[in-house]
Amino acid sequence: MTTTRGTSLLVLISGLLGTLASGVLTYDRIRTLEDPLFTPGCNVSAVLSCGDVMTTWQGNLLGFPNMLLGLAGFAALAGLGVALVAGAVFPRWLWRGLWAGVAAGFAFTVWLIGQCLYVIGALCPWCMVVWAVMIPLFWYVTRQLSRPGSRLRALPHWLVPLTAYAVVAVLIVTEFGTRLL
Repeated sequence: MTTTRGTSLLVLISGLLGTLASGVLTYDRIRTLEDPLFTPGCNVSAVLSCGDVMTTWQGNLLGFPNMLLGLAGFAALAGLGVALVAGAVFPRWLWRGLWAGVAAGFAFTVWLIGQCLYVIGALCPWCMVVWAVMIPLFWYVTRQLSRPGSRLRALPHWLVPLTAYAVVAVLIVTEFGTRLL
């Protein structure tokens, strides 16, 4: 199944950014475990605070830090992205498997957004990088699997990610307002 250059680059860049964010969070989590007085660099304010998010049960949902899932998943995604950018053509079954993984990651991301906003009461800047990556990734991989001429392909390609970003931004501003800084 062929893919556009833009989708290939999106998979690669998403994988690299997700790996970077997960790597920084993993480093910071290890440092906080080694030294309880360590303050992650992404603790910017009372609301923008990776430390407050990573130490919750939501940040360790499967019994280990979520960022370890991100490290593995995004690194694999980056590898697929390299292959796509190099011109690889993946069979439809591989795209379906990729979609299943991305859909699970997207659902987990949506859940974490809600937890950060309404339960934890803090935003992790590196987690928000992952949110920003997962939104278009889910949309464009879904679109890649849709049939030519489908309703998904009839929508302007930028409409769904832009709308999702706007919704998240409104939710953040509505919940935290001036406390963000």
